[in-house]
Amino acid sequence: MASLRDATPEAPAPVRAVANAVSQWIDRLGSVWVEGQIAQVNRRPGVNTVFMTLRDAVADISVTLTCPRSLFDSLDPPVVEGASVVVHARPTFYANRGSFSLAAREIRMVGLGELLARLERRRQLLAAEGLFAPALKRDLPFLPECVGLVTAPNSAAERDVLDNARRRWPSVQFVVLHAAMQGPRSATEVMEALERLERDRRVDVVVVSRGGGSVEDLLPFSDEALVRAVHGMRTPVVSAIGHEQDQPLLDLVADVRASTPTDAAKLVVPDMAEEVRGVTWARDRLRQLVDQRVAREEQWLRDLRLRPALADPRNLLDDRSREVDDLVGRARRCVGHRLDRAADDIGHHRARARGLSPLATLQRGYAVALDADGHVLTSVAQAAPGAAVSIRVADGRVHATTVRTEPDPASPREGTTDD
Repeated sequence: MASLRDATPEAPAPVRAVANAVSQWIDRLGSVWVEGQIAQVNRRPGVNTVFMTLRDAVADISVTLTCPRSLFDSLDPPVVEGASVVVHARPTFYANRGSFSLAAREIRMVGLGELLARLERRRQLLAAEGLFAPALKRDLPFLPECVGLVTAPNSAAERDVLDNARRRWPSVQFVVLHAAMQGPRSATEVMEALERLERDRRVDVVVVSRGGGSVEDLLPFSDEALVRAVHGMRTPVVSAIGHEQDQPLLDLVADVRASTPTDAAKLVVPDMAEEVRGVTWARDRLRQLVDQRVAREEQWLRDLRLRPALADPRNLLDDRSREVDDLVGRARRCVGHRLDRAADDIGHHRARARGLSPLATLQRGYAVALDADGHVLTSVAQAAPGAAVSIRVADGRVHATTVRTEPDPASPREGTTDD
């Protein structure tokens, strides 16, 4: 330290020398017992040290508190934020970062800290059983006809709930049951009131309400029996205990948590004025949408009527009539062509048939001789002299009698063939 005192502007001491000197002075303090309140707990994954902030109960002063994870996990009840503790720790100064902290060797709960730790352990056990599961939360009725209220007699919480609820919805009915809201009989009386309201079929929702108070005053609303009773109710329960920062176990098991009694009144009944405004807005919006839809349909009809097919429907008929006329003309031309080709074919076939007809041969000057029996004479031997014959010509028959026959020397004889 003498070297630090001898430091001058011309020969200043380095930062490491100052930091090491401070660390040596702090190490001389040894372990001390420190009382304070846990303000923050930071458990970093994979790190064997738990970092906490220890705050003075009176002054706005806090220091960093560290302890091994094994020590922190072995505490029973466990340490929670806000707990008052007494710590046996060794002050340390980390020269590399210039930070001061307390390394805890033993942590003890005291007073309110021990109470909060016990409540935290109870909360963890009940949560492990599933009493606080979000899937068990029931929705509140939109407009309950009757509301059950459990509160202290002639309390500000009772007036807040009743006045605000009736101001929002004047026709709402209440069944008010009074019970002690603090003290040893509080949990039992609240459970009895809840049981009576559960049997009352008029009640649609139950509100448990009291004003703010200390942790000890709100302790009955963390009673395990009360928590289990609310968990077993079929009627939805709204918890309105204390202020926003207060959170007894009843808030966790209830279907809905209200930060204040006034907030509970806002949750259980709707605001008539707001609902009327909502209905008015919805009606106006619906009317506007209907008007817009009708306007669109009217415009669509006007556009439809302006189309050529609807502006003058005869245009469409005229177009189709012209198409029909064209098709009829085309059909007639096709049929005429087919008939002409068929007539030509018939003429050709007729000419060929006529060319093959014996009548055509007769018309060229030929004749066919027939005997009396009508058989064609193909040889002079078939017509004896004096025999009656008929000669077929183109326009009739000639009946005659054979005078004589004269064979043709050039014709082959019957039974011979030409060489």
